[in-house]
Amino acid sequence: MNFLLDEVARATLRLAEAGVDAPRTDAEELAAWVHGVRRGALHTVADADFDALYWECVARRVAREPLQHITGRAYFRYLELAVGPGVFVPRPETEIMVEWAIETLHTMDVADPLVVDLGTGSGAIAISIAQEVPRSRVHAVESDRAALDWARRNIDASGNTDRLHLHHADLAEALPELSGQVDLVISNPPYVPTGQAEALTPEVGYDPDAALWAGADGLDDIRRLERVGARLLRPEGFMAIEHGDGQGVDMPWLFPESRGWRDVRNRKDLARRDRFVVMRRAGDE
Repeated sequence: MNFLLDEVARATLRLAEAGVDAPRTDAEELAAWVHGVRRGALHTVADADFDALYWECVARRVAREPLQHITGRAYFRYLELAVGPGVFVPRPETEIMVEWAIETLHTMDVADPLVVDLGTGSGAIAISIAQEVPRSRVHAVESDRAALDWARRNIDASGNTDRLHLHHADLAEALPELSGQVDLVISNPPYVPTGQAEALTPEVGYDPDAALWAGADGLDDIRRLERVGARLLRPEGFMAIEHGDGQGVDMPWLFPESRGWRDVRNRKDLARRDRFVVMRRAGDE
């Protein structure tokens, strides 16, 4: 009998009773972290007696502290990122937008594409692009000091510091030296309306306020990104911005042709919900 797997089964029941979305996955991830192995290697761990640290972690998760805050790590595409208090935990939905961005960069007739990630947080988007588009030059911008420290830690660990540059700056005024030159601007901005706090899961409350709230309709930061993108992008350059449920209908109004935007399209996540908008700048007339 494998006592560790028995404990994981008991923890799964406790997490399910607490309303955790993926109780089995979280119970296994916590066990893997405590025992220093990958989740898929739990069956290789020798039989273990009751583990006090494991049940301490389970109790924290029952209280709805995010799994990533307990383990200090988050997985995003091919990355393992350091995360914790003060930085937004990257979500799987954002991986779909990054996949679109990477595919778009690979189709560009540009030798060394120039990319800007606005509001980089943990650095998940910027590092993924630098890693998966080997000749890209990526600039990651973050205005919050706490999040900046997490991004720097992850970028330094990525091994791509020669092509990946971190900037502490206000997003609206960032990178004036790159105006009109950028091939792709990408962002996962705050987009939660201020009146929707009660609808969020308890885990979201651990994310920093600056990464969540964006005015009464949740679109304040996306309006600012429209202006920043218009300044940074070269003619025919692309932009991708994640948005919340139900906000897709507003995107064509926020990126009108009169402001030089073309091909504004919503893209869906794995649940078939509009999740991010893509567009390009008009070419030279």
